[in-house]
Amino acid sequence: MALIVHKYGGTSMGSTERIRNVAKRVAKWARAGHQMVVVPSAMSGETNRLLGLAKELAPTKPGDAYSRELDALAATGEQASSALLAIALQAEGMQAVSYAGWQVTIKTNNAYTKARIESIDDERVRADLSAGKVVIITGFQGVDDGGNVTTLGRGGSDTSAVAVAAALKAHECLIYTDVDGVYTTDPRVVPEARRLHTVSFEEMLEMASMGSKVLQIRSVEFAGKYKVPLRVLSSFTEWDIDINEEAKSGTLISFEEDENMEQAIVSGIAFNRDEAKISVLGVPDTPGIAYQILGAVADANIEVDVIIQNISKDGKTDFSFTVHRNDYSKAVDLLKTQVLPKLGAQEVTGDAKICKVSIVGIGMRSHVGIASKMFRVLSEEGINIQMISTSEIKTSVVIDEKYMELAVRALHKAFDLDQPTV
Repeated sequence: MALIVHKYGGTSMGSTERIRNVAKRVAKWARAGHQMVVVPSAMSGETNRLLGLAKELAPTKPGDAYSRELDALAATGEQASSALLAIALQAEGMQAVSYAGWQVTIKTNNAYTKARIESIDDERVRADLSAGKVVIITGFQGVDDGGNVTTLGRGGSDTSAVAVAAALKAHECLIYTDVDGVYTTDPRVVPEARRLHTVSFEEMLEMASMGSKVLQIRSVEFAGKYKVPLRVLSSFTEWDIDINEEAKSGTLISFEEDENMEQAIVSGIAFNRDEAKISVLGVPDTPGIAYQILGAVADANIEVDVIIQNISKDGKTDFSFTVHRNDYSKAVDLLKTQVLPKLGAQEVTGDAKICKVSIVGIGMRSHVGIASKMFRVLSEEGINIQMISTSEIKTSVVIDEKYMELAVRALHKAFDLDQPTV
């Protein structure tokens, strides 16, 4: 008998009929003798609906003033879906109980809307599992030291599920989504994209950070830190599929590079259109200038991605970086009103119509010329590269958003990702 964590996304929980199918699937695993913990997202569209109501009441950007209440509001979506799933399981004849994050307890810091998990008390959950119950825990949320409800940010249910699996030392964490695994790239952009049977943790981490929407990056980081076995698979297969077949379907995220893994030089093409570029021009080229710019941005809880500092000329330099598009206006305002006057820089400019395209693969470690091939392919398509970022197993470029799909298709073909593996 194994302890298994299932996580279901909003689309999987999108209607009472889909919730009933989730309940039947979970009951199947429980009847096979497994201890079951389930982490559901809110029903599809529910979080947007709730936040839309808040926006009607406070149409201007609320900022930090409303963040506590926005978390309290958004958390109710997961509470509703968890309770509905418990009811559906009970209707299936299963003992089931649902808990909000604060009841478990999932302790977080107090960074509202972007909270981070600090600890999980598993005592209550283990007692219920020992009593033969299926335990449903709300994803996406927790509670801070002050007893305030917090949320983990968009995609936070993945993080909740992996964190719960780590705390319980689960045998495996199955992430059920509306796709049947991790693909070489988004099939909606490249119909020839292939599903990967296995992908290394390092590759999945890079793909998630570079824009792949299959798993949220913090969930992959958690999985890597605590060595939680992950499998991504579809919730839209028939619920009564043979459990042994289901347990081997989808994509396994492996923590070992072995001879059975797909050793392609490039395993996938990731892209992210949710980024924006900001440039601070005419900055004095003195020690500590990067900290003065990025420190202020970090203090505002804005995450920075690609960073470039140009060569100094006449004691001045230009400093560029990317942020999430949702943080673009906030970051520009901060730099213009607080940072620019202190630095004596010339101006702050920006571009919210850029995207990032990345090639990812552990095979890049032992092969030369991969980045140059990428640049050649983009050049042949007439695509200008604005920024470049690299790591041991990935190369990313920032380009004009209008060329994104062209770039992805060209790179996918150039690196033979449309060809079946041997």
